[in-house]
Amino acid sequence: MTETPDLLVLRDARVLWLTINRPRKHNALSRALLAALAKALRAHAKDMTLACAVITGTGNRYFSAGGDLLDLEKVRTPSQTRVMARTARAVLDAVREFPLPVIALVNGDALGGGAELALACDMRVMSSAARIGFIQGTMNITPAWGGGSDLVQLVGPARALRILARSERVGARGALQCGLADAVFLPARMRKALGEFVAPIVAQTGAVLRGCKAQALAARSSESFTTRRRIELGSLVATWTSAEHWAAVDRFFKR
Repeated sequence: MTETPDLLVLRDARVLWLTINRPRKHNALSRALLAALAKALRAHAKDMTLACAVITGTGNRYFSAGGDLLDLEKVRTPSQTRVMARTARAVLDAVREFPLPVIALVNGDALGGGAELALACDMRVMSSAARIGFIQGTMNITPAWGGGSDLVQLVGPARALRILARSERVGARGALQCGLADAVFLPARMRKALGEFVAPIVAQTGAVLRGCKAQALAARSSESFTTRRRIELGSLVATWTSAEHWAAVDRFFKR
């Protein structure tokens, strides 16, 4: 395990665990923590033995309560605001663009910037006690790090506008119904349930998972239909001609 004061990085078999470790600050996202998160993801992006990454928070009250307001208190001018937003958005882009599936284990409330981080991930596994809240409006601001765009893309413009304009905290069941969450489990079962959720992912080869993520990322980035088809074909050629594919074919015929 690699430890920093704010971020725990743990490799567990084929799963990369990234744990926000600021429980006394409700796992608030400082700029230093965000930089450490991006650095960890980029350091493992080319690891062909990995299957996925999991991002979570320490404790069971907060996945992340959002941006660290003390850390951001000196960001005042338009130019400072643009730099802050672009820098943090680049970190969340490192999450979005990680070449393997990234799962948010939403162990507690994901609020403000924490909600944006959760939506930057490809999937969200939530505690039944957790909420996802785009509550930026309560501080008289709008989403800062690309999360508003993610929300609109994920749940549609009408529902996204309602969530944003009302600063809603969406409970786990509601999140599951509208597509904000992919699975919901009782708090006491979260770690075991996460293992069950990722088991089919871990069973896949890295090449297959990278091909699947490439398709999802191309769609998320609004690439053209032609580009997405080209990416799909490239992934097929790479996996079809691999030794792993033909080993699977041999096993099939031997059954």
